[in-house]
Amino acid sequence: MSSNLDLKKMVIMPALITLAITLLRLTGELLNWAPALFNKAAGGGGALVGISWLVPIFGFYFAWQLMKAGEYPASTGRALGFAALALVVFAGLFAVAFQFLKTNAALFYVFGIAAPVAALYIARLAWPSLFNALFAYGLAARIPVILIMFFAIMNNWGTHYDVPPPNYVETTPLMKWFNIGLFPQLTFWMGFTVVIGAIFGGIAVAVMQRRVSVAKAVS
Repeated sequence: MSSNLDLKKMVIMPALITLAITLLRLTGELLNWAPALFNKAAGGGGALVGISWLVPIFGFYFAWQLMKAGEYPASTGRALGFAALALVVFAGLFAVAFQFLKTNAALFYVFGIAAPVAALYIARLAWPSLFNALFAYGLAARIPVILIMFFAIMNNWGTHYDVPPPNYVETTPLMKWFNIGLFPQLTFWMGFTVVIGAIFGGIAVAVMQRRVSVAKAVS
């Protein structure tokens, strides 16, 4: 990371925005606000108020800030190519993991851990500076969710933070938190944040280079 750009300063505002949306979502679910905005179903997918929508925006933003500070990837092709490869590996290994979800818990966890580890390694090759920003942002975004899920599960809040998926075999609250909270937040969602963010960061590089090319052509 260039001395011209402080990682903490670059990540702090996106992290605070993400935390605010997380708390807004929790409030909306607890108060039974509009389901289209605050989906309380297991996984909470599709809710318009959510932090997963922020990943492409901040991936683009981090890349833009890095380039403004003079930090560039080795090439646009490398940034986009390795990011795309990371996505393929991430999706492929998680697809394998889910094949073992109901038949072999050990293999599910092995592939569930291997998926983000491999994808993060490849994403770092795309652009190390962007990887550092996305990884830091991912932790800042997901740790509050992990904590909220702990309290939601322990107290049965009835939100998407504590509702298990269909056919979930009931366990102790602590094990439930590990299964639907801690593990997926630190594996799937961290991988999602870095990989999708890296793809949109690569798009930002392409846009910036296009602008530079147009400016040179006009001048």
